[in-house]
Amino acid sequence: MHFDSGDTAWVLVCSALVLFMTPGLAFFYGGMVRSKNVLGMLAQNYVTMGIVSILWVFVTYSLAFGPDWGGFGLIGTLHFFGLAHMSQQVPGFIGAKSQTIPPVVFVIFQMMFAIITPAIITGSTADRLKMSAFIVFIIAWSVLVYAPIAHWVFSPDGWLAKLGVEDFAGGSVVEMNCGIAGVAVALVVGRRRGWPKDSMMPHNVPLALLGAGILWFGWFGFNAGSALGANILSANAFINTNTAGAAALLSWMIGERIRTGKATTLGAASGAVAGLVAITPACGFVNLWGALIIGIAAGFICESAVHLKFRLNLDDSLDVGGVHLVGGIVGTLLIGFFGSKAINGVNGIFLGGNVTLLWHQALAVVATIAYGFVATWLIATIIHKTMGMRISESEETLGLDLALHAERGYELGTGLGVRVGQIFTSNDE
Repeated sequence: MHFDSGDTAWVLVCSALVLFMTPGLAFFYGGMVRSKNVLGMLAQNYVTMGIVSILWVFVTYSLAFGPDWGGFGLIGTLHFFGLAHMSQQVPGFIGAKSQTIPPVVFVIFQMMFAIITPAIITGSTADRLKMSAFIVFIIAWSVLVYAPIAHWVFSPDGWLAKLGVEDFAGGSVVEMNCGIAGVAVALVVGRRRGWPKDSMMPHNVPLALLGAGILWFGWFGFNAGSALGANILSANAFINTNTAGAAALLSWMIGERIRTGKATTLGAASGAVAGLVAITPACGFVNLWGALIIGIAAGFICESAVHLKFRLNLDDSLDVGGVHLVGGIVGTLLIGFFGSKAINGVNGIFLGGNVTLLWHQALAVVATIAYGFVATWLIATIIHKTMGMRISESEETLGLDLALHAERGYELGTGLGVRVGQIFTSNDE
């Protein structure tokens, strides 16, 4: 095997960028919950980093990218358990798909995807999830849901990959997968007490915007790094990512202004994330015009979709379904219309192609959503029935920070009061 030092360095840098997205996600979510739950949200994301990192190198990487078990394209074997056989090429990456990076670098890069995907689910159940049950859920979900779908799409031996489905950086594996999982868990856990009557406004919008900015920054590693090399394909993915994110930011704000008469800063951040979600599967398959249209569509469609939860009486707290599920669907399907052979892959309908690609993309959407929902719902239901996934009413009223972690996110007022009291006491003495 021949390894290129430039490609290796690029993918390692991109791996670090993708890992940085999870703390960014924690801040994005943390700013949107009430102040009494901010540390609870950050803790869930950081715990996910710890759990999945260990699980990936021992088990789930092998299930996702190991030699296909049974020849059905459904799941890998444990051939790479504990990162054994790292001198061997990753199965399926041969010929034009041959990698120019060491297999362990590919392990590292894909590990960051495996971390952030379940972390995104935490937004659906914000304010009410028990930490012990969450840990069990993340372990089971990573093995039983993430690994199989990653094998289907990301491994060249997976059944959807063999069919010709195009998913450059995770529209199905990451975005739709976590989006539908979030919906399923929210259904099992139930609504927050007082929702939707009580006001549950974001407590720190600047923190949320900082998180969104970190996500945007890290997304360049997420998408451009998926080219697995420092090349023109990576550059195309990079510019398409930025273009779609910018377009969706603007179209979300326009849609929000039309609907309510106001364009919010949080809406701008959510729009950018929606555009980045939608371009994730398409960034390496469409040209600049395709990226622009995908971004505009994602902003308008996702802005409308987030309001469906009120009609459906579904407390998807931070709109994981409306942004990640719907955005992933938009980007995955629009490849069938705007895919460009000049960039990579095959032409979509609007560039002279036929409906075959669109059919394959639609099949990936249906398969991911169907399996992801059913499997996640079963996992969550079993955990909920056995150990309970939800905190008690008193703990929910108190807040995750104090109830589960014995901490507060903000002690500025208390700290100042104590110091002032100490000063006066000292002077009196």
